[in-house]
Amino acid sequence: MTIYFYGAGEVPYGCFSNFSDHGFDLDGVWWPTSEHYFQAQKFKGTRHADLIRRARTPLRAAELGRDSSRPLRRDWERVKDDVMRRAVVTKFRAHADIRDILLSTGDEEIVEDTTTDHYWGRGRTGTGKNMLGRILVGTRSRLRVELAEDLDSE
Repeated sequence: MTIYFYGAGEVPYGCFSNFSDHGFDLDGVWWPTSEHYFQAQKFKGTRHADLIRRARTPLRAAELGRDSSRPLRRDWERVKDDVMRRAVVTKFRAHADIRDILLSTGDEEIVEDTTTDHYWGRGRTGTGKNMLGRILVGTRSRLRVELAEDLDSE
């Protein structure tokens, strides 16, 4: 079975969306969503990054992050997957309720069910890279290892 998700309001897997209302502390500041963090990192160290962090909604953060009039950091294409991985891992470590949902998916494939994004999701043809789904699967494995280590140390 494959688990498909997209909207943050979907039950139970909406928490897999970067728009889900699960904030976290990272790099010494509070991020309202993983979308805020991801989009801001495109402009790390600039006033625009802070503007994105303070955006009222994840949609607004995404719009600001996709502003083509602003130059992306030079290494963005090389680091974007690691930035997403860091945001997702931190989000699921910070919230036990959604960590449990992720862990409950067993060994199932997880797919972002969007036809508009061939990189992060499955894309229009269904053959997209699904990088967000792959990062969620990797995060699930990482959290399992961390939980096992915690149990061993008790």
